[in-house]
Amino acid sequence: MSDCIFCKIARGEAPSYKVYEDERFLAFLDINPVIKGHTLVIPKEHCRWVWDVANIGEYMEVCQKVAKAQIKAFGAERIESMICGEDVPHAHIWLIPRVKDDGGGVGFIRLDSRLRLSEKDMKKIVEKIKKKI
Repeated sequence: MSDCIFCKIARGEAPSYKVYEDERFLAFLDINPVIKGHTLVIPKEHCRWVWDVANIGEYMEVCQKVAKAQIKAFGAERIESMICGEDVPHAHIWLIPRVKDDGGGVGFIRLDSRLRLSEKDMKKIVEKIKKKI
């Protein structure tokens, strides 16, 4: 889809803060994260829903690789994940590192509260995760 923002990011036509990339998948920071390190993992090929991704096992392996890197990078207690598709019509999975007292509350984080981070902060987060992949 030519007008899909995630397709544009995958093609390098729109900016992003990439933490992982291979031939089929891309992981990048959410520009309005709910928690520092909030990462989206997408297939490069346009798929409307996660369940439409061919060879979905490879997709989950990429998510696992990024999640384990987030655990190491942030000392996270856990990674919360959410399969999304309503806000942007392109398959994507959220990976959100949770650390003690991160302000996200008990259970899943509050989706109505988003952070605004500087470019410098985003780049630091990217490097933190990339070093652990």
